[in-house]
Amino acid sequence: MAAPKGNQFWMLRSKHGRDKLFATPEALWEAACEYFQWCDENPWTTRKAIQRTMPVRRKKGKRTETVNEQQTQQEVSPTQRPYSLTGLCIYLGTSSRWWSSFRSECMKKNDEDFLHVIARVEETIETQQFEGACVGAFNANIIARKLGLSDKQEVDHTTQGKPFNGFDFLPYTPEADRLK
Repeated sequence: MAAPKGNQFWMLRSKHGRDKLFATPEALWEAACEYFQWCDENPWTTRKAIQRTMPVRRKKGKRTETVNEQQTQQEVSPTQRPYSLTGLCIYLGTSSRWWSSFRSECMKKNDEDFLHVIARVEETIETQQFEGACVGAFNANIIARKLGLSDKQEVDHTTQGKPFNGFDFLPYTPEADRLK
């Protein structure tokens, strides 16, 4: 059965909308620190194939001779896990869209406490990525692209204010200017 027209049932609700994911800035910072600690305690592992020359003894008749053989072994080593904003969102059970809308909502409300924690989380992530790339723990090219860092050179391809009347090696015709 449908609700009667003109009802005021919505006014009987004790609250409207859903609860915030983080009630306080301290809870947000604590959750971010848990993520950072989890990243530090759960490193990625890399596998590298290493070829080694190993002496091998072989019997030839009554004699034993030593022959060098190439053997491939796999070396497994832990490597640091980079912090990321998307990783944090997955750890928190949210999406990066939620993070950006949460940040913009805090900006609209001018909630300095949350904005301070948001900035601190984002700066911690950027610093860890940048420093990890500097010491060679992470691929510097990928981190530079992710952080928006680039080595740019400005090249001026203009005519520096002079009108362009065609190339010198082509005959100039006034009709060509009218076709433009």
